Amino acid sequence: MSFTLYPAIDMRGGKCVRLEQGDFAKETVYGDDPFEVAKGFVEAGASWIHMVDLDGAKQGSKMNGAFVLRVANELDCNVQIGGGIRSEEDVRYYLDNGVDRVILGSLAVRDLELTKQLIRTYGNKIAIGLDARDGFVATEGWLEKSEVKAVDLGKELTAAGAETFIYTDIAKDGMLSGPNTKEIVRLAKETGADVIASGGIKDLDDIRTLKLYKDQGVAGTIIGKALYTNQFTLEDALKEEM
Repeated sequence: MSFTLYPAIDMRGGKCVRLEQGDFAKETVYGDDPFEVAKGFVEAGASWIHMVDLDGAKQGSKMNGAFVLRVANELDCNVQIGGGIRSEEDVRYYLDNGVDRVILGSLAVRDLELTKQLIRTYGNKIAIGLDARDGFVATEGWLEKSEVKAVDLGKELTAAGAETFIYTDIAKDGMLSGPNTKEIVRLAKETGADVIASGGIKDLDDIRTLKLYKDQGVAGTIIGKALYTNQFTLEDALKEEM
């Protein structure tokens, strides 16, 4: 199995930002133009860009979609997008306009049957974002904590055909404290699906540790704050894909 790195671009108000633990009050702006940030990642060698519409996640509608489509259509990379995707119309908007993968998060909790239908229709073009607090899925831009366990939801959606999950431990996100490797590996083992790790990457050793589990379903990791705060370069990180 391959192991892929996904440099992250979180968008709010048309800017490239990072939050701490999903807290909108703890925002740092790292770039005024998401396209230019993405261009830099591609020039460094990234094959995928992970984009999140934070405004969309909070409001429940596409707010920064134009930036996503520009990256997908003007840069030589694959793009996955999450945030504010609440309907098949939203999914088609992105997939019909050059985006490679759409991430469903809140929808998977709010409308499980529609989520299953979308998985059956679009296959591996759909990823499921499991963003968890204390093992339970959080929704609406991480503002609401559900009563659904991430592993249980993962199992049910795998049975419906889901192939890829993105697992975020919210307590780790933006904190540079290391990923929750135990829960990432557990999700991969219990679902049998590919799991992309998200949240907490602080150094190259974190990437190397996750890569040890690639044959158990850990298919890659998303990197955000560590890149923006120069903990390491993307060029050096991409060498760990080999």
